[in-house]
Amino acid sequence: MIKKLSTLVLMLCVVVVSSCKLDLLDNPNAVTANNTDINYLLNSVELGYKDHFNQMSDPGMRLTRMLNQGAAIYDNAVSPGNFDGAWNTAYAGLMTDVKTLIPLAESGELFVHAGIARTLRASALLNLVDAFGDVPYTQAIDPANFNPGTDTGESIYTVALAELDKAIANFGATSKAGATGDLIYNGNTDNWIRAANSLKLKAYLNRRLVDKAGSTSAINALIAGGKLVSAATQNFTFKFGSNLTNPDTRHPRYAGQYSPTGGGDYQSNSYMGTLYSSKGFPDPRIRFYFYRQTVRNPTDVNVLRCITVAKPAHYTDADVFCLPTSIGYWGRDHLSNEGIPPDGLLRTAWGVYPAGGLYDNDAGVPVSLGAGAGGVGIHPIMMRSFVDFMLAESALTLGTTGTAKDLLKSAIEKSMADVRAQALGTIESAKISTFEASKNYVWADEVAKYVTKVLADYDAATSDDARLNIIAKEYWLALYGNGIESYNLYRRTGKPSNQQPALDANPGNFPRTYYYPATYITRNSKAKQKSNLTTPVFWDNNPAGLLK
Repeated sequence: MIKKLSTLVLMLCVVVVSSCKLDLLDNPNAVTANNTDINYLLNSVELGYKDHFNQMSDPGMRLTRMLNQGAAIYDNAVSPGNFDGAWNTAYAGLMTDVKTLIPLAESGELFVHAGIARTLRASALLNLVDAFGDVPYTQAIDPANFNPGTDTGESIYTVALAELDKAIANFGATSKAGATGDLIYNGNTDNWIRAANSLKLKAYLNRRLVDKAGSTSAINALIAGGKLVSAATQNFTFKFGSNLTNPDTRHPRYAGQYSPTGGGDYQSNSYMGTLYSSKGFPDPRIRFYFYRQTVRNPTDVNVLRCITVAKPAHYTDADVFCLPTSIGYWGRDHLSNEGIPPDGLLRTAWGVYPAGGLYDNDAGVPVSLGAGAGGVGIHPIMMRSFVDFMLAESALTLGTTGTAKDLLKSAIEKSMADVRAQALGTIESAKISTFEASKNYVWADEVAKYVTKVLADYDAATSDDARLNIIAKEYWLALYGNGIESYNLYRRTGKPSNQQPALDANPGNFPRTYYYPATYITRNSKAKQKSNLTTPVFWDNNPAGLLK
């Protein structure tokens, strides 16, 4: 009886399994295109883009003297191993997710989702070309091809611009639902259209050296369209929170520096010195950008070796060296690779903008876990001030619509306003107000004094080259936190001029593009490493040796 019953149960199981067509090789818990939540997938794309921006921004900030470059020569500064994470984030993460999302979004008539994904993919493609030159695209993200070939940087720019046009069309289509879980603009399609157009502006401005006529007409069309980032609410940023773990939502620069032992980035002496003294008075943004853990310069050579070292012979009298001021702005000189002394709670730290740190109110106390705004900062991807700086450069060099001087003025004022507004939107607001009141410090007056000085210098300039240098210098000073655009600016214009030299008199050639990542070279049989760093991106036709 038991044997007959067991046989019956077994036969029943066979019937049930057959009818369900159960494949024991399928994982019922696996995420597939058929069972994924498109809102979660969109969040994954945006979080991947956030990491991509940070990874691609870092070397640009260091090469352009916005942060200290901790290598003695340029070859080591951009060695192949430095870019493995950035490459994997872009290809295995961001662009793989986008390739999955777009068909799902468009078949489900969720066009806002598709438009966001296209915008971020286009931005990533532009960034990859600007960093490495020719990179894989048409053969990439193909499970049947583990050795994709490269596309030319110029052709990928064309693809990215077309992708931005498709994104704008997506935003204009009627969707069944909005992207209310959008982490950047909360599904606001007008803001996304402006961001996409502003990315197009960046691309066309980069191409002005190789296609002056095309860039001129395209930029004029964007200006006439009136849909560029222009208001504070339209700033293209990624916003961070203050949560410490599970997940850590803090700005990565804050997370790397605000701890019981400090540490993290060394700021650039050159950048801090320029902000502090190049106008004859401090830049109003300096207390927002930097937090001094001490307001006195060090006297202990074991803590700061350079205080007993003579300025290198290849430096000019105007070049900052060792300490940019007398009141505790403590960073490092360009391409300084000395060891790390016990100065983690002494070196100048990231401030409240953009990293969500402390506002500098002359307290001179060390950073600590949770101090300041707790990491509530932003990635400044495309601010309204950046747009006006680019338009000023375009008006001066291409003759596009607008007056360069007026656009320069607008750009500076927008930068000042946005830096302050971001800081006042944090818990540091009360500290800012109290400190300014104690010093009888009127923000509007300080901004007006700064703008007046810059415009007077602009009027006194005797050539377009000198005027371009003023525009580029002010753009550079507004770009704090965005090394992608500072690296593009420097290669496109060769400015700001007279940058602080490397400590070594012979640091090698300035990188016109980066080496390909080690992971790409070792895993792709078609990949071939660059022989040196002098190969420029396709839009950079400036003379060899221009950049130092």
